[in-house]
Amino acid sequence: MNARTDLDLSHLWMPFTANKQFKAQPRMLTAAKGMYYTSGDGRQVMDGTAGLWCVNAGHGRPEIAEAIAAQAQSLDYAPGFQLAHPGAFEAATAVAAFMPEGLDRIFFTNSGSESVDTALKIALAYHRARGDGQRTRLIGRERGYHGVGFGGISVGGIVANRKTFSGALLPAVDHLPHTHNLEQNAFSRGQPAWGEHLADELERLVTLHDASTIAAVIVEPMAGSTGVLIPPKGYLQRLREITAKHGILLIFDEVITAFGRLGRNTASEYFGVTPDLITMAKGISNAAVPAGAVAVKREVHDAIVNGVAGGIEFFHGYTYSAHPLATAAIVATLNIYQRDQVFANADALAKTFEDAAHALKDAPHVADIRNLGLVAGIELRSREGAIGARAAEVFQKCFDHGLMVRYTGDTIAVSPPLIINAEEIGELFARIRKVLTSVA
Repeated sequence: MNARTDLDLSHLWMPFTANKQFKAQPRMLTAAKGMYYTSGDGRQVMDGTAGLWCVNAGHGRPEIAEAIAAQAQSLDYAPGFQLAHPGAFEAATAVAAFMPEGLDRIFFTNSGSESVDTALKIALAYHRARGDGQRTRLIGRERGYHGVGFGGISVGGIVANRKTFSGALLPAVDHLPHTHNLEQNAFSRGQPAWGEHLADELERLVTLHDASTIAAVIVEPMAGSTGVLIPPKGYLQRLREITAKHGILLIFDEVITAFGRLGRNTASEYFGVTPDLITMAKGISNAAVPAGAVAVKREVHDAIVNGVAGGIEFFHGYTYSAHPLATAAIVATLNIYQRDQVFANADALAKTFEDAAHALKDAPHVADIRNLGLVAGIELRSREGAIGARAAEVFQKCFDHGLMVRYTGDTIAVSPPLIINAEEIGELFARIRKVLTSVA
């Protein structure tokens, strides 16, 4: 797959990659524009995953590149501790305009993992500032993915991410059950009808630990990296009711769903449920520069900032928080989303995407299809004693056939750039069908 022969592959330790297998047969990407990557051997590869769920406006947007270049020439870096630059405030104002009403205090990070750890710290600091310092317990969910910081994998529920580090995870953490149930919900279109009651497990955890010890609940409104798990109807609303009743903060991890993936600014807007904090990254800058943020309800922010008489109120931050190049990319990206009505395009094509995905129901090996907005998960039947092997082969063969998809376990995940059109949707799923018919 790599046309170059002069690359030394030995020095780079690749993340979330089977390094030995990759280096034996590397898959290189050398350029990108619009809906397509160029592979190392010069082929055009349709981007069926928006990079890693993040290139929502498509690749190679000149407005973003020009904004980054101009910023680099005028101010390449400014420290964010006790100093600032105008772009940081401009970007915060732009991001706040996309958030639900009241979540208009923005803390910048550099990734989804940092956003999650930041949100967890904000939750703990909030309760401490209000005199409820005993609220230290955090509630995540089985099969949840919240990045790779120690806080994120503690509240996360993917065993492969946790097991190596189990002795160093946060101690005061518990987990809700996940919502995936093939017997009840296989081949649901959009939100499944069964499963709202699973939110009531939070009441059981409250009874077990007592509400006075619980700081926050964090969930992905739509779980992506674990295999596209769609929330049952009423489930998120019920979580909001329970957390509000017990004074527990609700955090939506929208690293994937913020900025148009469901055809709305946020999943919070899509589902009509407003949490206390929203974590985001990925689409915030169209992935042109690493960037992330946490949107915080004004009351939560004010309790922390006004709870200290003077000096630093929140001992947290990053060297690259609100980096000038990142804020330039954020502002340019959000302008594109508004000007080109990118989210409206995603919303208009959601039914076409749903129909094309579910048309694979009769394809070989398909056990389930799940979808919402411009996201689909195609769960395959596992080979005996080799979970994930079939999906890995589909991933490889899709790339060979000019399509990039994601896989986790035996689920193929599809989440293309939001600029996709109906013809490209048809081509995307046609290529998946072709590959499925060729896999044993």
